[in-house]
Amino acid sequence: MGISAGLLQPLFQWGYARSTASCQPSQDSTRQRRQYRETVLQAFRDVADVLRALEYNAVTLRAQADAEAAAADTLEIAKKQVFFGATSQLSLLNAQRQYFLARILLVRVQSLRFADTAALSRPLGRVVES
Repeated sequence: MGISAGLLQPLFQWGYARSTASCQPSQDSTRQRRQYRETVLQAFRDVADVLRALEYNAVTLRAQADAEAAAADTLEIAKKQVFFGATSQLSLLNAQRQYFLARILLVRVQSLRFADTAALSRPLGRVVES
């Protein structure tokens, strides 16, 4: 197909659309195609948003898992120090509090990741419904 054919095609389409302007089924069909196209584009935008959220969740999950592991190590050290009498029970309680807080935050980040993973099915389902 040459350049002239590429330039003439919109003209022919315009003429065809103009000649069928009074035909209601053609307008309905065009409206449905436009609506389907918008639905698909919005679904792609939503999928991209969810994938960005999942990427952020993965980074956050990794960081929180590291923080939880560090708090667990600190707790173990505090337990040994209390056992050998090098520190008080108060430092052990503080280490336990830090560990449990880190654990709670880790579970919270995991639940966000699960929610975002489930949210990925919504935009994909919208395309199938259309």
